Amino acid sequence: MILRIGNASGFYGDRFDAVREMLTGGGLDVLTGDYLAELTMLILGRDLLKDPDAGYAKTFLRQMEEGLGLAHERGVRIVTNAGGLNPAGLAAALRVLADRLGVPARIAHVEGDRLPAGASEASGGSPRPEAGGVLAANAYLGGGGIAACLAAGADVVVTGRVTDAALVTGPAQWFFGWDPAEPADHDRLAGAVVAGHVLECGTQATGGNYAFFREHDVRRPGFPLAEIHPDGTSVITKHPGTGGLVDIGTVTAQLLYETAGARYAGPDVTARLDTVRLTQAGPDRVRISGVRGEAPPSTLKAGRCRLGGFRNEVVLVLTGLDIEAKARLVQDQIEDAFTRAKSRPAEVRWELARTDRADAETEETASALLRLVVRDPGPEAVGRALSGAVIELALASYPGFHVTAPPGKGAPYGVFETAYVPAADVPHTAVLPDGTRVRVPVPPHTREPAPVEPPPLPEPLAPGPTRRVPLGRVAGARSGDKGGDANVGVWVRSDREWRWLAHTLTVERLRALLPETAGLPVVRHDLPGLRAVNFVVTGLLGEGVASQARFDPQAKALGEWLRARELDVPEELL
Repeated sequence: MILRIGNASGFYGDRFDAVREMLTGGGLDVLTGDYLAELTMLILGRDLLKDPDAGYAKTFLRQMEEGLGLAHERGVRIVTNAGGLNPAGLAAALRVLADRLGVPARIAHVEGDRLPAGASEASGGSPRPEAGGVLAANAYLGGGGIAACLAAGADVVVTGRVTDAALVTGPAQWFFGWDPAEPADHDRLAGAVVAGHVLECGTQATGGNYAFFREHDVRRPGFPLAEIHPDGTSVITKHPGTGGLVDIGTVTAQLLYETAGARYAGPDVTARLDTVRLTQAGPDRVRISGVRGEAPPSTLKAGRCRLGGFRNEVVLVLTGLDIEAKARLVQDQIEDAFTRAKSRPAEVRWELARTDRADAETEETASALLRLVVRDPGPEAVGRALSGAVIELALASYPGFHVTAPPGKGAPYGVFETAYVPAADVPHTAVLPDGTRVRVPVPPHTREPAPVEPPPLPEPLAPGPTRRVPLGRVAGARSGDKGGDANVGVWVRSDREWRWLAHTLTVERLRALLPETAGLPVVRHDLPGLRAVNFVVTGLLGEGVASQARFDPQAKALGEWLRARELDVPEELL
């Protein structure tokens, strides 16, 4: 008895045709779709302010124009968090669609994740709330509500904010009868959590965004699926004939994405990532086994999206000679304009990117970019004050003055904040196809997460000749964001490489290779079963992706920057 769960979306805006591709490409029992991220919740919160019937991922509804009938014909259940801030609204829209299409689909939804101080309470329905106004506040629910809906015969289950892995743990609880309240099921549920984490970002498990992309054809990777077994083990694979690949490297990369320590805590179970074992079980087939589980914590993670204020930016182009002097001149001029107008924004940030080359053959490659970002609690200081200061310099600044685009009026920016709330205080509720409301119980056994004792390091390599090369010659990496923090996981593909990496890539070495991390808290977590180290850098992203505080606001390329940095590598590994 195997449960085959596929994924057709890793974010709001993913490949539109993936639903059809997954439903027609091979056998499935359940098709999931992950549409939510921290930034998405902010977007949906703003949608809900404008229209109380909105607040969900409209793309999913359009995908169901074809997908609903295909799923019904093939007996595939659909589970998605596309409900966002309004799962009941999306469920109602799906019922209207099913009636119009003549598809007898039974629709259910899960609610209860929305917490007090949501958008309507904070803003009074104003289409433009003040800075600090909360647009969305949601707890991350587990898979229990999904399981209850499927057990009641639902063909489609719509949720709001659940953990990404819950889209897999919910169907697994329903299919195998696993219960988070039973300690005997913790290892099995933990295996499903790991499989869910691999699936959640779609093609990132099948060659997308992969460090070693040059070794494979990843032009159009297929979406992943997991074959989950009754003991909690699983095989990650993809439909036959689809592009990309599934190997230990692609699965390892995704396991390191947006994680921290060895204990991966969730509302259903805490999965021990340091127990994961990966085995290549055939072409495009990776077996996940050995995963140990522990009782979940007594609290649920909650995310709050609020308006942090207003921001604007302008990018000035500096060409040819005297780049540093040109940058100093225009910076002094704009700062002086702010002072004279008594309208200096609360935050002014300058960044000079030396993209220019000496004796360049094109004007573009002879140019550097000077980026100015301003923020303020109100819109005026980032609007006319900035545009006036910049535009008035068009004929009065450095030679060759121009910008990539004129500054606009400015726009609101968001802040994502993380908190933890008692699970017992969150009304996790399954609304079944017939309208019956079922409260999902909180697991009676809990265990608060604690750091894992660092595992012993492997025996280091014997000293020998080295060569100075980029780290990426031997190691892969994947990085991402969690609020204002960033993580970068680094892995290697052989035991000898692991013996070198484990002793070489220390916190001190990371800080030296990535100077932006200097002065910030950095913690290294070792995962020897994956031949990997995972670094968490606190505060690198300021107030999170929605605040756009950094050039790479989600730290997506942080790992690739690290791989490009040079250090002394043993020649035997090259």
